[in-house]
Amino acid sequence: MDSDRGDCHLKMLSKMAMCKSHGQDSSYFIGWQEYEKNPYHPIQNPSGIIQMGLAENQVLVAFMGEIRRKKVKFDPEKLVLTAGSTSANETLIFCLAEPGEALLIPTPYYPGFDRDLKWRTGAEIVPIHCYSSNNFRITESALEDAYEEARRLNLRVKGVFITNPSNPLGTTMSRDELNNLITFAIAKNIHIVSDEIYAGTVFDSPKFISIMEALIDRKLEKSKMWNQVHIVSSLSKDLGLPGFRIGMIYSNNETLLAAATKMSSFGLISSQTQYLLSKILGDKKFIKRYIKENKNGLKTRREMLVSRLENSGIECLKSNAGLFCFVDMRHLLNSNTFEAEMELWRKILSDVGLNVSPGSSCHCSEPGWFRICFANMAEETLDLALQRISDFVSSMILQRRQLITAAAAASSSRRRTLANWVVKLSSGEGKTYR
Repeated sequence: MDSDRGDCHLKMLSKMAMCKSHGQDSSYFIGWQEYEKNPYHPIQNPSGIIQMGLAENQVLVAFMGEIRRKKVKFDPEKLVLTAGSTSANETLIFCLAEPGEALLIPTPYYPGFDRDLKWRTGAEIVPIHCYSSNNFRITESALEDAYEEARRLNLRVKGVFITNPSNPLGTTMSRDELNNLITFAIAKNIHIVSDEIYAGTVFDSPKFISIMEALIDRKLEKSKMWNQVHIVSSLSKDLGLPGFRIGMIYSNNETLLAAATKMSSFGLISSQTQYLLSKILGDKKFIKRYIKENKNGLKTRREMLVSRLENSGIECLKSNAGLFCFVDMRHLLNSNTFEAEMELWRKILSDVGLNVSPGSSCHCSEPGWFRICFANMAEETLDLALQRISDFVSSMILQRRQLITAAAAASSSRRRTLANWVVKLSSGEGKTYR
């Protein structure tokens, strides 16, 4: 890389990422700094410093490769551990954007991103509006529209942030979508952050394609884009270990990795947790069996949810991953408005006793969609929840029929009254002669 290209590369990151000071000058941090300058490599740098604190990284990258069908080989030295994916996402944004700079995010998206990506970083989110007409897929025109909207708002766009598989949609991105996204990022010279924390939950076709796999398929390993794509992962969803608080950042960008490593000291994973993690992931037979059985269980649960909802007259977006379904309740709205959506949500919460997420909380562009989780409860509890929904829909349909019948009766009565009046008028009844 020549000096001009190097300067341009550095300008892609935030001032925080480029800051040389960590506020610490102890031997502990100096040791990390020296390792970063002179890392050991068996061929390229056999006399370099050997990092002896990466045992967890070794088993983690093996696990990441396993759930991606070994389509991507991950390097343990390009992995930074964080206290959960929330910390990983925030750390990445601190490294990529200055306060007031923007990220483009496809809708609908996880409501927590408004907090995780914006609250402390000062970054802004500009939505990429997606619609049910094409199953909420990202289009080239939607990307361009979002970019132009950011420019209209005088916001510098630093990257596109995607969740693949999607929360709340429960769908994986297609190869065409990923290629369009990569082409767009290259054209705009921006980053891509791919939150892949649901990668291990893909239980049906099509197969999951990681953003890194898409880059490799296009032979972009030696391109500038190779250093502008970053992955967030976690064990919370893939292994059902949310309490462990194990998240990770994977990137080919050495400067970003160095900054993220320093920032991770504010949210370290306990040594006891790391030890236990090594034992769990080290049992490869158990991991393979767990992944297989977990996917089968998720598929069975989803089929149960979809079938029961369909029997109640409610359709679900076709999905193949995740712990939830995106459910279409537009036909239950009193009007095609977000106010009507909130009215329906309050009824479901208070009258039915179910806590579901309205699409507007996920910034969905259309009213009437709801996210329903199916994997966080016993099967008996899910069965009860679905029975409550069925009873609620039946009662709503009955009420509407009663209203229609009452309205029809009132209309019929008015017609009869009018007819009687016309008959009397035409026959001369009621007339007064002088």
